[in-house]
Amino acid sequence: MYDVIIIGAGVAGTYIARELARYNLKLLLLDKENDVANQTTMANSAIIHAGYDAKAGYKKGKFNAPGNKMFDQVCDELDVLFKRCGSLVVGFDENDQRIIKELYENGVKNGVPDMRILDKKEVHEMEKNISDAICCALYAPTAGIISPFELAIALAENAVDNGVTLKLNTRVENIYRLEPGYKVVTNNGDFETRLVINCAGVFADEICNMVTKPNFEIKPRKGNYFILDKDMGDMVNHIIFQCPSDKGKGILIAPTVHGNLIVGPDSEFVTDKNDLATESEQLEYVKKTALLTSDKIQFNKVIRVFAGLRASSSTGDFVIEEVEGAKGFINVGGYESPGLSSIPAVAEYVVTIVKNTGLVDWVKNENFNPRRRPVVRFVELSKEEKIEKIKENSKFGQIVCRCETVTEAEIIDCIHRSAGATTVKGVKKRTRPGMGRCQGGFCGPRVQEILARELNKNIEDILYDGENSYVLTEQTK
Repeated sequence: MYDVIIIGAGVAGTYIARELARYNLKLLLLDKENDVANQTTMANSAIIHAGYDAKAGYKKGKFNAPGNKMFDQVCDELDVLFKRCGSLVVGFDENDQRIIKELYENGVKNGVPDMRILDKKEVHEMEKNISDAICCALYAPTAGIISPFELAIALAENAVDNGVTLKLNTRVENIYRLEPGYKVVTNNGDFETRLVINCAGVFADEICNMVTKPNFEIKPRKGNYFILDKDMGDMVNHIIFQCPSDKGKGILIAPTVHGNLIVGPDSEFVTDKNDLATESEQLEYVKKTALLTSDKIQFNKVIRVFAGLRASSSTGDFVIEEVEGAKGFINVGGYESPGLSSIPAVAEYVVTIVKNTGLVDWVKNENFNPRRRPVVRFVELSKEEKIEKIKENSKFGQIVCRCETVTEAEIIDCIHRSAGATTVKGVKKRTRPGMGRCQGGFCGPRVQEILARELNKNIEDILYDGENSYVLTEQTK
């Protein structure tokens, strides 16, 4: 019997798994996908919010600012790129000025440090390329940018290295109560456990419904995004939001940690929890709205569009609690923005909930190592460092992805790490071949060859991403 089964290997599930690995517990992390971070964690704004927007008195307001403060340490431990570039919420008129003042006051209640309300001159001194129509802004220097899926991958790797069992391609089909504990029935076998932590994203209400009637409903909200080429990445210095509404935090323009520019998202409720289709009408809305912030955005330099789903709860807040009448069943639901920003603090809170159940022995894992083996990012090395790496391993001299300067050695390494890549997209998420201008047009076949060789598979069996996403079907000669 496991002590804890965690359902869902996005950023919430992987972070909680790593935190629980600090104790001598038998832990199982399940996900229906063939890789971690393949749903909401894969497709979002990639922002660590300061915490001024989350309503004071709500769980979102409680966890955002404390979670934000913890990112420097965790990203150092896991060798994950993170930059505190700060954010601006810009205003165009008197109504926006009122909203900005309210955001400032709410941020003070939430413990957000060092915020300032800027006048027009100050805003334009900080951002040369924004619209002259902008008259004011709320500046929050603690906001930052990150790659959410790279964070979740690093968390999963570190969790597995510290004893967590990870099972992918494992879809939960039912959950039965035992005395004590639960039986989790999946397509990949049945597993008994003392506790269940439900981190199933947009499916969290459905997982909860297997045990008891949920006190919340997940209503997915879809957002469409543009990714622009790296020569647009320095167009802005900060994350720039328009004033928020009941639909979200407003259309943003922001640099990414890898040097691109991200623009989006819109907000549209959908009924299909698998609907990730981009829509031309919604993309046009994002484009037109973003151009109000800056007409310097060159949308002819878009290299990718994508859509993601937010797990919006009918409660309007995170649902983080042990379910009444179902001892040992813990929901981490409604986990939309600022979920990523809050997760370090939320994970600690969930650990406290687990401890307070009294269902497991609570002994520290003296062998826990919070540090992940560092990742070599060849593109960031100096000329001298590159020469040394090639001397150590000649495969660092083989450039597979020319757009992102990714070497064969980096790809091989990401395949053989714990929770390593098994698909073309898995390699893309970890080392970035296919993330550049050509979107894998040149490097894709080479990545397939390396995967087949390193995993000892036929190249026709290598998937691009999910089930049945075969790139090749058979030999032609």
